[in-house]
Amino acid sequence: MKKPIIRKSLFYMVLGFLVFFPSLIVFSSQQGVVSKINKATEKLDKQGQVKSSILKPKNIVKVHEEYQGGEFFTEARKAEIKRFRCSSCHNNKKVSVLNAADLSHADIKVTHGDKGKSLACDTCHNKDNRDFLVTAKQSKIDLDHVYDMCGQCHFRQKKDWIGGAHGKRVTYWAGERVVKNCTSCHNPHSPRFEKRWPETYSVEPK
Repeated sequence: MKKPIIRKSLFYMVLGFLVFFPSLIVFSSQQGVVSKINKATEKLDKQGQVKSSILKPKNIVKVHEEYQGGEFFTEARKAEIKRFRCSSCHNNKKVSVLNAADLSHADIKVTHGDKGKSLACDTCHNKDNRDFLVTAKQSKIDLDHVYDMCGQCHFRQKKDWIGGAHGKRVTYWAGERVVKNCTSCHNPHSPRFEKRWPETYSVEPK
């Protein structure tokens, strides 16, 4: 009588071991990942975004627009412009250097606009205050907020940029959103990227 009971008990013990042991292995292996995710998402900010220990980059400005996740930031541009402030040369003082404009801006070639009808300097730069850009309605735009300038014509790209489909994010997925400004990637005077060979090539399967 005892042998069938012992066999039955052993059978259920082995069966329980086979059923629960794999689950225990999976659970213990996932604990590290799960705990990291829980730790990263335990604190949210007012917009419901994950708070991050990653510090925001320096030289950024808050974007005037908002996207579905709330406010976001972009790279400031004035600190990257070697000859800013423009008003240090573009002022009411008499220019004593011959061909000063050619010497100062010889590296700038404007190929921005329709073919054969490139934009002029004054299309974007304020005539009265060179430290600012200017809209078609003569409103001043700070150079750090150049996306407002570009968005007048490239409104679809600006909409995609705000939503996150165009451009590049500077920070990681967690924390506050910081993205590249338009002129971080595009040369404003010649914005089209030159054609180039791809870094890698594809091989057709045999």
